[in-house]
Amino acid sequence: LLLGESGTGKEVVARLIHKLSQRAGRTFTKVNCAALPVELLESELFGYEAGAFTGAQRAKPGRFEICHKGTLLLDEIAEMPIPPQAKLLHVLQDGEFSRLGGTTTAKADVRIIAATNGDIHHAIEARRFRADLFYPLNAFTIRIPPLRESQEDIPVLLGPFIESWSVS
Repeated sequence: LLLGESGTGKEVVARLIHKLSQRAGRTFTKVNCAALPVELLESELFGYEAGAFTGAQRAKPGRFEICHKGTLLLDEIAEMPIPPQAKLLHVLQDGEFSRLGGTTTAKADVRIIAATNGDIHHAIEARRFRADLFYPLNAFTIRIPPLRESQEDIPVLLGPFIESWSVS
């Protein structure tokens, strides 16, 4: 679980975790949980079968299938609507999911990295986020501080830029 304000580099950290892992040669993808309505979010994560809804003319794999053996970043997880949270919890607990409109289950071996700039504890208290989903996501938490809290990092971060701009 990556926690930090907007602009602190949560996606950069997630990509680095993927790049330095044994899953580096596999797919890394991101889903913004706040940007999609609940119906689209579920089909994006779990895929759908032909005929599952109006306009679903052919089956489409979801991110869990696409990221098999890879990494899925669930950005803005604290903003995820309640309905897909139960399905996500099921995948985390059992490693299985079903496409929308599907009758069979599929296995998912996906590393989940969740990120949020929101107060996930407040979302739990307000019953907008499931506590039972928070616990597996919170197994390992990284708080990414804003640059104003780690000003000693500024020279290190600027070094490569200054070096590349100084080359004549």
